[in-house]
Amino acid sequence: MRAFFEAIGYLFTDILFVPLDLIRALELKNWWTANIITWIFIIICCAATWYWIKQLKIYKENNDDDQDTTAHSFLS
Repeated sequence: MRAFFEAIGYLFTDILFVPLDLIRALELKNWWTANIITWIFIIICCAATWYWIKQLKIYKENNDDDQDTTAHSFLS
C-alpha cells in the first residue's frame, strides 16, 4: 500500500508538475510571460461575460425572459 501512495507522489511531483516548475523558473526572468495562462483565462472570461450579457439583452428586448417572482410553488 505504501508503494501505491509513493507512486502517486512520484506521478504528481516528478511528472505532472514539471510544466509548473518551468513556469515558476520563468517567472524570475519575465513575469508577463510566466502569467500568459492567467491572461488567456481572463480574456476568455471577459468574452464569455460579454456574450452572456449580449444574449440577456436580446431576450429582454424580445420580452422572452420570464421574470416571474413566483418561480416556485412555495413563493406564491
